[in-house]
Amino acid sequence: MSAPSPRAEDRHLSPYSTREKVGRLLWALVQGTLFRCSFHTWSRWRILLLNRFGARVDRSCVVRRTARVECPWNLTMKRNACLGDRAVAYCLGPVTLGERVTISQNVHLCAGTHDFSRPDLPLLRPPITIGDDTWIGADAFVGPGVSVGANTIVGARAVVVKDLPPDSVCVGHPARAIRPR
Repeated sequence: MSAPSPRAEDRHLSPYSTREKVGRLLWALVQGTLFRCSFHTWSRWRILLLNRFGARVDRSCVVRRTARVECPWNLTMKRNACLGDRAVAYCLGPVTLGERVTISQNVHLCAGTHDFSRPDLPLLRPPITIGDDTWIGADAFVGPGVSVGANTIVGARAVVVKDLPPDSVCVGHPARAIRPR
């Protein structure tokens, strides 16, 4: 017996509350203007904007003006963390960057997916946690529900779809530890 198909009216229900839709719209306007057009050195201004939208970003952090953040109210960046140029923080679920974490250019942190085992493909928002003193190399992808251990290096273009251990160097697709750090 197959699973019942979703009712037509249920297929059009948004997984987002009205408040979240309005927040995303307002943030898109702010991010596309005040955030993106700020001077290169104005990280504190960008942090102020993120925090006004519910993010928890320490003022010692660096956030590049070309970084993109979706749903900033789900972003936490601890002391001296960095979100690099053209990095994407797709924070549908909680994304936490520990102290002294470096997210290099073009990294994609994706805290959202769909339950493909169900015909209605409901939205899932598993968290991403990056431990202290970790470096995520250029063009890497970190998927939903992943924890990267403290003091870990993730190589450029790695695809992280499972938890990575602390104190290691990890590379590949999928990423795996190749040696201790």
